[in-house]
Amino acid sequence: MPQPQEPGGRQQPLPLVRSLISRLQARVVFCNRTPRTVKLVWINFNGEPQSYGDLQPLTGRTVTTYVGHPWMFRDSESDDPLLVNNKEMYLPSALENGQVSLANITLPVFSLRERCLQVVRKLVRSEDFPRLEIARTLQDELAQKPSIHADLQRISRRVEQKLLENREAQNT
Repeated sequence: MPQPQEPGGRQQPLPLVRSLISRLQARVVFCNRTPRTVKLVWINFNGEPQSYGDLQPLTGRTVTTYVGHPWMFRDSESDDPLLVNNKEMYLPSALENGQVSLANITLPVFSLRERCLQVVRKLVRSEDFPRLEIARTLQDELAQKPSIHADLQRISRRVEQKLLENREAQNT
């Protein structure tokens, strides 16, 4: 598979967080344990998020995916990240005899600050944020809406750091 190219013709490396080619199928039941509608997001071979539709509150869906294919879950209205089995990302594993894995999607524990920002974003139009009589730093935070791309970059940096630490540990 060709790698993406930067302007000027140079190839840029593929992101660390992406789907890998696999023939090992995995059947998973995505269970929405939240009162919110959940957007199912598969991370494709180029590290780009691909929507796989919505999952209504307190429902489930059986999906056939592959080992090495990461999934993330977002609030479909606010794009806030949700947890799956208490993690940010779901990586299916191979099970024997056609067993089905369970992926429980839940709300993270938001800080009071994060929860307040969510509520204000929902109640106030973004163009009105600068008119709110609150600290400028809060206005800036309100303007920074949740982003799956930003979360993927943050997770990729964490994976890269862990790989570097493991390499250094092996060299000592």
